[in-house]
Amino acid sequence: MTFDNFIAAHHTVLWATLGVSVVMGAVVNKTNFCTMGAVSDWVNMGDTGRMRAWLFAMAVAMLGVIALEYFHVFNVDGSRPPYRGASFAWIEYLIGGILFGIGMTLGSGCGNKTLVRIGGGNLKSVVVFAIISVCAYFMMNPFPGTDKTLYSELFYKWTNLFNTTLGTKQDLGSVLSVMAGGVDPLMLRAIIGGILGLVIVAFALKSTDFRGRFDNVLGGLVVGIAVIAAWYVSASLVTIDSGGEQNSWTQYTSDDVWVMMETAERPADVGVQSFSFINPMGQVTRYGVNQFNERFLTFGVVSVFGVILGSLIWAVLSRGFRFEWFASVRDFVNHVIGAVLMGIGGILALGCTIGQAITGASTLAIGSFIAFAGIVFGSALTMKTQYYKMVYEDASFIKVFVTALAEMRLLPPGMRKLEKV
Repeated sequence: MTFDNFIAAHHTVLWATLGVSVVMGAVVNKTNFCTMGAVSDWVNMGDTGRMRAWLFAMAVAMLGVIALEYFHVFNVDGSRPPYRGASFAWIEYLIGGILFGIGMTLGSGCGNKTLVRIGGGNLKSVVVFAIISVCAYFMMNPFPGTDKTLYSELFYKWTNLFNTTLGTKQDLGSVLSVMAGGVDPLMLRAIIGGILGLVIVAFALKSTDFRGRFDNVLGGLVVGIAVIAAWYVSASLVTIDSGGEQNSWTQYTSDDVWVMMETAERPADVGVQSFSFINPMGQVTRYGVNQFNERFLTFGVVSVFGVILGSLIWAVLSRGFRFEWFASVRDFVNHVIGAVLMGIGGILALGCTIGQAITGASTLAIGSFIAFAGIVFGSALTMKTQYYKMVYEDASFIKVFVTALAEMRLLPPGMRKLEKV
């Protein structure tokens, strides 16, 4: 699609993003697509249905992106965030993913689920959203009157020691291209992504836990397609400047830097992107701090409110809308801690359960798979720890923690401190 000016293109993107995110919010509510629930079902009950729905969404998005890139419909090399960037911050992906996994377990769901719960009337999730939004904002923006951010104060000085700059982009196609002596990375992405995506689809369909429940199939399919649609909307639009030259949106981003446009003509935070929900929550705070200036009404901000709206529509239509508040002070504290960890971890990992495990994975970025593993690990470990603490109320945290690690086969069985239950 080609537009005469940037503003017209930007408005089209916002309206299209709103439409896609409304559908996504409604379907996620309807199908109970929940990544925290997926880990919980798997860890606590051995039911892999929702976990496979999550993986199915990843595979659908992956197959769609590599196919559309191969046929030159769009290109996500210059995405925001820079999933394929040459800056390989593996320690941040891992630690951020673990923090996020812990946080989403304590906070009763990931960023996307928080928005869906808000649409369904959950007031606890409003509190979680507000805290995530502020934490994410200050991870990337300085505190008033300073040049310090949460990221610079808590992480940069030591995580930067572990980061490395690759000689190529960090997606599997580019990395293997270098190893294979310069084979076309686009072709390698198509081969690797095609094989990996089809293997994941086969793995999902193999289980009756997944295919036996239509909502699992529908949820995974729609979330995957929504991610593809968002990539297409943001990556395929073209504007024509006053000189008649065509410009893709990718010119406003760089490979490793998140560019913020501060001109009067161009809104902040434009570029090739798809769904992720922690940084966009931070953008909601930025939107408010800047007095709701239209330049800060971004793809991310619209996607946040679109998911809430879609969830609300389904909740009203299905008569599932109901208010919910904290059950106790402990419940409140757990959600606050969880929200802080999600806000910090989601930015550090460059994404959340949707932003990295589905959107990022669709680009075949190695960092996205590391973040995904960290999220699952952090969530599963937290659930095991909570379970043994509930059973053995008087046990110390160390005993519970070591037992949880042994239960997950990350420590020798002989190191268990508590009896198996």
